[in-house]
Amino acid sequence: MAGILIIAHAPLASALQEFTRHVYGEVPDRLKALDVMAHEDAKVTLERAIEAAQSITSDKGLLVLTDIMGATPANVASRLAHMKEFDGHVRVIAGVNLPMLMRAIAYRAEPLDSASQKAMHGGQQGIIPIGHMGHIDENKQMEVKD
Repeated sequence: MAGILIIAHAPLASALQEFTRHVYGEVPDRLKALDVMAHEDAKVTLERAIEAAQSITSDKGLLVLTDIMGATPANVASRLAHMKEFDGHVRVIAGVNLPMLMRAIAYRAEPLDSASQKAMHGGQQGIIPIGHMGHIDENKQMEVKD
């Protein structure tokens, strides 16, 4: 079973981890959250990420879910993925949301690339317009389309 590490701006990572506790009654095995604090030195964040990754990685690898591509959490996750000690067994997905996390947990016993694809698909499928589809005109009247 692959480990899952959530690296995100504080307090998103912890909030997502707490969501898993809400759903499963406990935090699933090999799942950790790493909140990145504002103004934290990226070297310190990387050290904390390495320590967290080492504690949950397995022979199935590690799936890292992060929030915004190009921001510090994603940059740290990317560096983690390229470290020799993890031997190419780390996949990183940016844009984490709850449906993505649920899929990652549900499919993490599968090979890492398959679990990664299913997590991405779940995240994309979780973005759904709900309610009336329409627009508001200049008079602030809502036109509703069926």
